Amino acid sequence: MHPSHENQLVRLKKVEGQVRGIQTMIEERRYCMDLLSQIRAVTGAMRKIESGILASHLQHCVNDAITSKSQKEATVKIKEITRLFEKLN
Repeated sequence: MHPSHENQLVRLKKVEGQVRGIQTMIEERRYCMDLLSQIRAVTGAMRKIESGILASHLQHCVNDAITSKSQKEATVKIKEITRLFEKLN
């Protein structure tokens, strides 16, 4: 595990708590707009986590592959990133 993922783990634990809160809200039959507001907060937090992990991957894994002078390794990393962005669209 990269040391930089520790921050993401802390954020994931917060998201876990938020999701449990949403479950409770649903069980309590809370107002739909309040539920949607909390779901948006979780979605935003997950995007930040995703962004942080992607940045770490680029800074460490992809950079290491490029500086290793292994064309094959660099190509693999570039294809991984390309596939990820294809899934986002």
